[in-house]
Amino acid sequence: MRYLALDVGDRRIGVAVGEETFGMARPLRTIVRRGLAADLDAIRDIVTKEDVGALVIGLPLTLRGETGRQAVRVRRFADACAALGLPIALVDERFTTAEAERTGAIDLDAGAAAILLEDFFSQRRARS
Repeated sequence: MRYLALDVGDRRIGVAVGEETFGMARPLRTIVRRGLAADLDAIRDIVTKEDVGALVIGLPLTLRGETGRQAVRVRRFADACAALGLPIALVDERFTTAEAERTGAIDLDAGAAAILLEDFFSQRRARS
């Protein structure tokens, strides 16, 4: 199955796609946020084009692993993504942007989404 990872911010959404079979993700692009309906339309288009079966959305927990204001906003966004009709996994995204920067990602938001998705795959492999 193909997964679409979203690194959701207030102004941009980094997007990456990957298949669990290979455990690798590829950054796609960054969506500039234009409102919830437009954001969901853009994601829906990518889901269709990339034949995605599930979403992985980064949850920006605080450094102590707690839910802060931004995590509450992302949870609301994830709730809205339920309209896409796909399974949704919320995954701790702490340090993904820093890791994308450290690895030289050209598009930090999409790079962070790719790291998020690869972390998700690694966690699933570790549990099996």
